[in-house]
Amino acid sequence: METSSQAAPAVPTDGAFAKLCLIFSFLALPLALLLFAQWPLRELLQAYSRQANDLGQILFAFYVAVAITAASRNHAHLASSKPIHQRTHRPHWHAWAVLACTAPWAAFMLWAAWPLVAASVVSFEKFGETLTPGYFLIKLAMVLMVLLVLIDGLVQLMPPQRPGTKTP
Repeated sequence: METSSQAAPAVPTDGAFAKLCLIFSFLALPLALLLFAQWPLRELLQAYSRQANDLGQILFAFYVAVAITAASRNHAHLASSKPIHQRTHRPHWHAWAVLACTAPWAAFMLWAAWPLVAASVVSFEKFGETLTPGYFLIKLAMVLMVLLVLIDGLVQLMPPQRPGTKTP
């Protein structure tokens, strides 16, 4: 017979979320470089400033796609409430409330945007001004953002791992 003091298995996606957020946080560096480079490219070289802008838009889209979930998970998002004490966990109903608010929005976004995103990817949609391919990546970043919000809502439903317990 099992006792109630046994800890629930750790959620493997917690570590995956942390790694994903860390990796995508480094997009801020090339993004800042591209934003800074636009003026010298436009004024001094008189070339490639629009392509730098296009690449900057792609990097920004992926950065924001992951940053929304990262901010919520770190309680830095405006809509995320932080537990009063660091050792306290939010009540389980809070996770259900978050999922009830975000899941319908995420499902609708996926349903409504999927035909546009699929058509964009199939045609390798280009930026309108420069005709540089890659605009479809911005639409894929939107899908990534919505999926991360949905997955994070589901992960929050899983019981937290207690300190000092081993994962199977």
